[in-house]
Amino acid sequence: MTPFKAQTFTLGETLTPEQIAFFNEYGFLHFKHFISKEVVALFLKEAKAVEENFFARSVDKINGVPLKFGQDLDGSRLIQRLCFTSQYSTVLQEYLRDPRIQSLAKLLGGNARIGENEKDGLVFNHYVRGENSKFTSMGWHTDSPRDLFLGQKINKMLNIGTHLDDCLQKNGGLKVLPGTHKQNIFQTLFRKKQFIDHNPDINEVGFDIEAGDLTVHDGDLWHRVEASPFVGEKSRRRVMYVPIVTGKYDPKHENSKTPLYQRFAKYVVK
Repeated sequence: MTPFKAQTFTLGETLTPEQIAFFNEYGFLHFKHFISKEVVALFLKEAKAVEENFFARSVDKINGVPLKFGQDLDGSRLIQRLCFTSQYSTVLQEYLRDPRIQSLAKLLGGNARIGENEKDGLVFNHYVRGENSKFTSMGWHTDSPRDLFLGQKINKMLNIGTHLDDCLQKNGGLKVLPGTHKQNIFQTLFRKKQFIDHNPDINEVGFDIEAGDLTVHDGDLWHRVEASPFVGEKSRRRVMYVPIVTGKYDPKHENSKTPLYQRFAKYVVK
């Protein structure tokens, strides 16, 4: 692999050859100012409305996928991991049809598509460090091997992150190991202890993220979410992820079973 040099991009209507080459080499991309601050505020409002809807109906899982609950800094109830969020918001549904997001499927080619109704759909993660928060970090992992728990072969995928809070590298957040998307299957599965290992890696790369930025990472790329060193409001990080998937179309529905790995996720995800 070529020595890593940090670089950010702007995403237009289609990917540039430079952006494709960077992704192929390192396994991720960071696009600045993908959405405006006004749109960020709108998305946060939509996610809050979905959360309140779930609380009102005492929902604890969607399409077989458990929600992750916690408490906000003021002690109020908080859903720290929402799934299939766009199914409950026309605003977020329309966002996933943005031609710029659709263009990212080109990184995988073939039948790659936005997985709005597959895997966990559009996931809204809400990290905050407070006295009773239960979701402050996520250990090293890769995304693609989850197919194995569903009795399927590993299919190539991407995760597209829309960041809704500023998060400089010093505030924790997303860390990746550049180039590990090109490793063999054994390393994809066992290079580190999936979700359990939270230790920093000498080769990891962080991001200076602003609200409105977009990140893309290959599902085979090792990555983690580092806990903020701060406690309180300064630690708050909200981000939406949606997969771009390949292989046979496999939508989730209200009668979908809870995958085994998600039943035990509470024991390995902090």
